[in-house]
Amino acid sequence: MKRREAREKAVQTLFQLDNTEMTVEEAIAYIVDKPVNRFYDRLVRGTLENKTAIDAVLVQKLENWSLDRLPKIERTVLRLAVFELLFNDDVPHRVVLNEAIDLCKTFSDEKSGRFVNGVLSKFDENNEEGMEESE
Repeated sequence: MKRREAREKAVQTLFQLDNTEMTVEEAIAYIVDKPVNRFYDRLVRGTLENKTAIDAVLVQKLENWSLDRLPKIERTVLRLAVFELLFNDDVPHRVVLNEAIDLCKTFSDEKSGRFVNGVLSKFDENNEEGMEESE
């Protein structure tokens, strides 16, 4: 599984898990076959494990929006992207932004991609700003 496909599957899995009683294992089994790709698994579990910190940083970056008001797909893509920006050092900032925009285009529309780009562009290249605010 290529990284792009892993991100798409991660968005689908995280989308399913948002406000449901489904377990992580059930959601993963519904989206991918075994064996589970390591990058995909890290994206899903890492985003879920760090959701509180991710949401705290996102709330500070959103202007005139609350997380609850965001459409579910944008919220899911933002959480995944912020996980990669803050907790995954092996992916360049620009790649995370481009992938997030493409995910929005795949699962939503161009307008959604522009919104996500605007929020993610508030993170500096070294991610230090986002990390300091979340502590």
